[in-house]
Amino acid sequence: MKDTQQGKLGLVGSTSILIGGMIGSAIFSLSGVTILNAGPAAILSWIIAAIILYAYGLQTTELSTIYPHSGGIFVFPAKSLGKTEKQGKLWGWVSAWAYLFGCVAGAAFSAIYVSIYLGVSFPALNGYQVPIAIVAVLFCGWLNVIKVDSMGKITTGLTVGLAATMLIFIFSAFGSGSWDSSMMTPFFTQGVEGTFGFMGAIPVAMVAFGSIVAISFMVGEIKDPNKTVPKAVSIAMFVVVVLYVLILVATLGLVDSGFLQANPGMAFIPLYAAAFTKLSHIAWLVPLISVSAVLALLTTILVVMGLSAQALKASAESGILPKWFAKTSEKSNMPVNAQIIVTLVVGIVSSFPDFTNLIVNLGALCNAVVVAIVCLTVIAARKKNPRREGTFRAPGGDALPIITFIVIIAAYIPGIISGGGQLWAWTAGYYLIGLAIYFIGTKNDVDEVRKIG
Repeated sequence: MKDTQQGKLGLVGSTSILIGGMIGSAIFSLSGVTILNAGPAAILSWIIAAIILYAYGLQTTELSTIYPHSGGIFVFPAKSLGKTEKQGKLWGWVSAWAYLFGCVAGAAFSAIYVSIYLGVSFPALNGYQVPIAIVAVLFCGWLNVIKVDSMGKITTGLTVGLAATMLIFIFSAFGSGSWDSSMMTPFFTQGVEGTFGFMGAIPVAMVAFGSIVAISFMVGEIKDPNKTVPKAVSIAMFVVVVLYVLILVATLGLVDSGFLQANPGMAFIPLYAAAFTKLSHIAWLVPLISVSAVLALLTTILVVMGLSAQALKASAESGILPKWFAKTSEKSNMPVNAQIIVTLVVGIVSSFPDFTNLIVNLGALCNAVVVAIVCLTVIAARKKNPRREGTFRAPGGDALPIITFIVIIAAYIPGIISGGGQLWAWTAGYYLIGLAIYFIGTKNDVDEVRKIG
C-alpha cells in the first residue's frame, strides 16, 4: 500500500464531507414519502436503512484501504474482478458508468428541489425554477475545482450551519406546545401501505445514506486513510442517524400520514408543511426551513459531483476515456476537466424537472448495480490481497457482503420493477452508450489499470 500520509483531508474534513453528503434531499423531501406510506413506522425504515448502508460503507472502506486511489468505484472492481486486465476494466467501467448516473440523478434531483424550497418560502422566485437549479449546479461545480483543503473547510462550515438550523427546528417543534405525542399512534397502520409499509419505505430511506461511501472514493486525498476513513464513516453515520430520527419524531408530532394523504403536494416538503401548519406563530421558522433545506441540497450536489469527477478521472487513467478527463489542477489536484463535464451534464438534466420521477428511478437502478458489484468485489479482493497487520477489514467475514448483496437487491427490486417499460428502455439506452464508449476506448488497449491505486 502506498503512503497516503500527505493527503489534505483529515478526520474533521472527511467526516464533514460525509455528513454534508448524507444530509440532503432525502430528509427534506423523501422523508415525507416514507411518512405518507408508513406513518410513524417510517422511523424504523430510516434506522434499518442506516444499518444496511453502514454495512455497505464498511465494505467500501475496506476496499479503499486495499486500493488507496481516488475514483475507487472504478478502481475497486477493475483491480479485483475478471481473469484479465481487460475483463477487470470492463467490470470497473460497468460500475463507474452506473455510479455516474446515480450521482447525476442525485445532484439533479437536489438542484431541482433547491428551487422548490426557495419558491414555497419566497414566492417571487416561483417562476425561476430552472435558472435557480442551474445556478446551484454551477456554484457547486466551481467549489469542486478549488483547493481540496478549502473544499473541506467550506463543507465543514455548511455542515455546521445546517446542523444548527435542523436543531433549531427540532427544539422549536418540541417546545412549541403544538407537538402531540398521540399522533404517533397507531404506530404501524397509519400509512397508506398498511402494517408493513415501513418495509417498502426502506429503499427510499436508503437514498439518504448513499453518500456514506464518499470518502472511500476520495481516499487519495485523505491523511492516513487506514485510520481516518473507518472513523469518519462511523462518526458521520451516528451523527446523521441521530439528527434524522429527531427530525422524523419532531415532524410526526406535527403532521401525520393522513394530512399528507389529504395534501399530496406537501408530501415532498414535510418539514415546510409542519412549520407552515403547526408552527406558523414562529414567523422566522418557515424561511429558516427553506434555508436549511437549500444548504443540505447544496452540500449533496457538491459531494456527488466531486465523486463523479473522480470516477471519470480513474476511467481516463485506465485508458477507457481520453486522457483529457484525467487532467488535474496543479493547485487543487482535482480533475478540473472531468468536473466541468459533470457540471454541464447535471445542469442539463436538472433543466427538465418534469422528468424527476424517471431520473430518480433510473438512479435507483444504477445504484443497485453499483452495490451488487461492490459486494462481489469485496469477496474477490480478500482472496487476491491477504490481510496485512494493522489494516482495516469489515467485520463478519464474507457473510457481510453476501447478506448486504441480498438485502439491498431485494429492497431495490420492487421500486425498479414498478418503473415500467419506459425505465427499462432508458436503462438499455444508457448502457448501450456506456458499452460503446468502453469498446471505442479499449480498441487499442494498453493495460494501465495496474499502474493506478
